[in-house]
Amino acid sequence: MTDVPAELKELSATLASIEAVLDVPKLRAQVAELEALASDPDLWSDSENAQKVTSKLSHTQGQVRRVEELRSRVDDAELLWEMAGSEGDADSATEVEAELAKLHKAIGELEVQTLLSGPYDSREALVTIRSEAGGVDAADFAEMLMRMYLRWAERHNYSTEVYDTSYAEEAGIKSATFQVKAPYAYGTLSVEQGTHRLVRISPFDNQGRRQTSFAGVEVLPVVESSDHVDIPDDELRVDVYRSSGPGGQGVNTTDSAVRLTHLPTGIVVSCQNERSQIQNKASALAVLQAKLLELRRQQEQAALDKLKDAGNSWGNQMRSYVLHPYQMVKDLRTEHEVGNPSAVLDGDIDDFIEAGIRWRRSA
Repeated sequence: MTDVPAELKELSATLASIEAVLDVPKLRAQVAELEALASDPDLWSDSENAQKVTSKLSHTQGQVRRVEELRSRVDDAELLWEMAGSEGDADSATEVEAELAKLHKAIGELEVQTLLSGPYDSREALVTIRSEAGGVDAADFAEMLMRMYLRWAERHNYSTEVYDTSYAEEAGIKSATFQVKAPYAYGTLSVEQGTHRLVRISPFDNQGRRQTSFAGVEVLPVVESSDHVDIPDDELRVDVYRSSGPGGQGVNTTDSAVRLTHLPTGIVVSCQNERSQIQNKASALAVLQAKLLELRRQQEQAALDKLKDAGNSWGNQMRSYVLHPYQMVKDLRTEHEVGNPSAVLDGDIDDFIEAGIRWRRSA
């Protein structure tokens, strides 16, 4: 039998801890400050800054509203349980028990957000997907993963922008880079970084044999102006070329695509989604700065790991998607698994992300 009062008390205590970590009074003050900025008629003279202000306002308002609604639901459930007990109302008691399950899930999801406390966790995310071993199946798998993340973002009403897609010859993609424009997108998606593995009957094998293929996912925080990643001109090679793949005539008939090579590190990025060469260069430069920022972060982390004598767990195989001979998706770090690969590949990955964030914190 469920001890409803004890569970409600535990949920209330958990929510109180979350409220303290999030500092709800401070969030309310931030909302008031951002609302004042958003009401300034001069704000939209700088559209980029205006979008940042309105996005942060929407996110902060959402945080406050989410906490307040959960607190109200917990208080209402406690009151309804007391009334059900005093009046012998079995229907109300059943209603509270059903609400308990929903509250566990909602408060658990909010608790995960409090675990995103890294220096870049609150940033938007740059995601790069590359096909690895497995030939045309790997290229197809890379495209499946790209769709999975874009569908995940769509489910959450997060805006995305694809910066570059390199199409494979037969099917799928060699690589793609896109941005997820939402607060905490980096902290949320960073646990998706690593090598993903697909096992299935290959649709590209005329003998119908089972094929194992791999794709790599890289997640970076979007660089902000305060990061000051300076790239001297003499360290940069700029190449322009004609865009390829699907697109309008204006994209495919002019040398608007841009490839940047950072000479000291050998890092290469490209962008071909805009008609303007200037716009593509600006987008490519933003991606390059993010990669250099991540390189700096990795170097700092490597120094810490050396001091702690701790190994680096990133870059290893982290999830398997099995479509044959059985149906399963399993995270190899957290042991979380589901039996519906179709739903996962359609963007239903929140449970995997939550498990990954909790695993990273405990590790």
